[in-house]
Amino acid sequence: MRSLLTLATAAACVAAVASVPAQAGDNPSYTNAKAPIDVRVKDLLKRMTLAEKIGQMDQISVVNMQGDCQWSGGAFTESCMKSVLVDNAAGSVISGGGAGPAVNSPANWATMVNTVQKYAIDNSRLHIPIIYGVDAVHGHNNVLGATIFPQEIGMGSTWDPGLVQDAGASTAKAVAATGIDWNFAPVTDIARDQRWGRYYETFGEDPLLAGTLASAAVTGIQGADGAKDVAATVKHFGGYGEPGNGHDRVPGDVSLRYLQDTLLPSYKQAVDAGAMSVMVNSGAINGIPATSSHYLLTDVLRDRWGFQGVEVSDWQDVRALQTAYHIAADYPEAIAKAVNAGLDMAMEPYDAQGWSDGLKTAVQRGLVSVKRIDQSVSRILTMKFKLGLFEHPYVDASKADSRVIGADTALARQAADESQVLLRNEGSVLPIPPSAKKIVVAGSYADDINDQVGGWTVGWQGVPEGVRLSGTTVLQGIKEAAPSGTSVVSTTTAADAVAQAEDADLTVVVVGEKAAAEGAADAPRPELSADQQALVKSLKATGKPVVTVVVAGRPLVLGDAADTQGLLMAWLPGSEGGHAVADVLFGKVNPSGRLSASWPKDIGNEPLYYQQLPGTNGGPESSYDAAYRFGAGLSYTGFAFNSIAAGSTNARTRDTISLKVGVANTGDRAGDLVVPVYVSQPSSDVLAPPAKLVAFAKVHLAAGQSSTVTLKVPPSRLAVTPGDIDGSGKQQVARGAYVFTAGTQTATVTVH
Repeated sequence: MRSLLTLATAAACVAAVASVPAQAGDNPSYTNAKAPIDVRVKDLLKRMTLAEKIGQMDQISVVNMQGDCQWSGGAFTESCMKSVLVDNAAGSVISGGGAGPAVNSPANWATMVNTVQKYAIDNSRLHIPIIYGVDAVHGHNNVLGATIFPQEIGMGSTWDPGLVQDAGASTAKAVAATGIDWNFAPVTDIARDQRWGRYYETFGEDPLLAGTLASAAVTGIQGADGAKDVAATVKHFGGYGEPGNGHDRVPGDVSLRYLQDTLLPSYKQAVDAGAMSVMVNSGAINGIPATSSHYLLTDVLRDRWGFQGVEVSDWQDVRALQTAYHIAADYPEAIAKAVNAGLDMAMEPYDAQGWSDGLKTAVQRGLVSVKRIDQSVSRILTMKFKLGLFEHPYVDASKADSRVIGADTALARQAADESQVLLRNEGSVLPIPPSAKKIVVAGSYADDINDQVGGWTVGWQGVPEGVRLSGTTVLQGIKEAAPSGTSVVSTTTAADAVAQAEDADLTVVVVGEKAAAEGAADAPRPELSADQQALVKSLKATGKPVVTVVVAGRPLVLGDAADTQGLLMAWLPGSEGGHAVADVLFGKVNPSGRLSASWPKDIGNEPLYYQQLPGTNGGPESSYDAAYRFGAGLSYTGFAFNSIAAGSTNARTRDTISLKVGVANTGDRAGDLVVPVYVSQPSSDVLAPPAKLVAFAKVHLAAGQSSTVTLKVPPSRLAVTPGDIDGSGKQQVARGAYVFTAGTQTATVTVH
């Protein structure tokens, strides 16, 4: 098998798809960049064979074209490229879990993608470009040298859609610079069970917060002014965030009312933002795998929401319908179930021939119609035309390093700054005063950049063994930020930390959890490890002030580590996280982060979320009883909610309700205030939570400044599924009184 080293010359290619096959005739419409996209799609589709159409619906891992065509990596192998891109006409390629070039650099990523693209275009009969996908979920996180943003759970705690949009745009520019045009982000699930391994990949537990930030991410990714356009992906549709026992991909059973009113709205917001694609939930809901659910993929997504883009499965999920879920007797039947449910593309990364043979067999058996295949292929081709792949399939690899390495570090630092949530500040231990002469920094996570960034960084489970990510650790950040004359002492053992703390002004102890992803990140007991609890307990016993910094992807039960004078949740803050933690500790930044997820008091209360419904339960912690509630967070200044008023005290069920909230900075320092408005119903036929977020904003207030914030509540945010236990009705706004709350201020609106 000949290595395709010569294809590296594709790195500098900038030409359009110029050559037209003789079979296409003269001047085919699909090659005319000025023709409407629907005309180009119809023209190309009618020229394609069934085999070529089937290939467009498959996404194959790049590793199937490298080395021995498995997981060996290395140089491309021509026979394997031919099998994937020509013989089976695969329409898409993915670098999943960090699969990339032998030497990980932006330029080499661009060369790799260009090589795949050039082979597909040059050798396919109709010169159709592939679309290349990657999971860039917190920056271009697969690529060494790329700036790593906070994981989504931290971005959720910023409550800042504009910042999330900017981070999405920054990511898209880096992705585009390496030739990639399909980003599998944002994660739009909501997280309600701290045990779940993908908790940190979400924007938090609230549907409105998650949906608003996900829609901002979509806008940023697809609106970035980069080298080429990039498609965003809303994932994992739908209801992925609440598996039955807290373990990843375990089937969930939820009521139709809960599904419609709570689990699906975040996806709808992101879809409404114009996302070009949706990735399907790997799990099953109410006994039906999402990948085979006509209800989710067609009834809801297509018919109710009007989604016109591409629906793609997650990793090997079509085959799982046969091998794991056992709802299909063989692979062709599994394919038929997924395609007929509404799936357009299967992420079946290892077996292009198997997909081609399987779908062809399904057609021969009469299980799938050619008309249904044409529908999916039209959507896939439409996305490719929208992305400009037929005119600009390549990027200049020589420019990739300069466009990716170290890009937008100031933005990443701002994101990390805003994600920090200060939860305890007893005796105003923070910010650290300039008079502090000795600061002890303890804990194994203080100088661990790899665990600070979390999973999905360079590798699937996090930064691979032997690779040290560039960035600033918490220890480095503190050392850089400490004023002249202040000694920063780091320790490697618990005994040394205690000894050093005896004459210190305070100790900063950095605790957390190891980086991991998906099932490997599941935590049946989401608590701080026993050794870390013991370390913090021993430091508290010194009598000197202790500030605990938590570097983790979920709120952790702290046990003996609770109740230190200071508590700062840093989440997984990315490569600029060390600077951000120091910014807050020393007061350069006034903390503005507010929890995007509830913090449990003890183990055993999962799932935990603030929208728990009322009941006759009366046991300890059986109602919503968090150590720190959703939305909690402190500042170095004081804020007041002075008033809330509705534009009218009466409204119709179809009206958008306007609210004005009076706020003030009562302290002596400028700061950013999150202004959330919650709603409750004094009486309702269907159980309503004591509080439900219906609007929010983030405002900057100078010291002593007052302001009025106007917020809109569209009727969709008040709508619920009526009826009995079966939840058979359509969502609607119930008539009656609605109490809107901001701080301790309330306003009542009666809906007629």
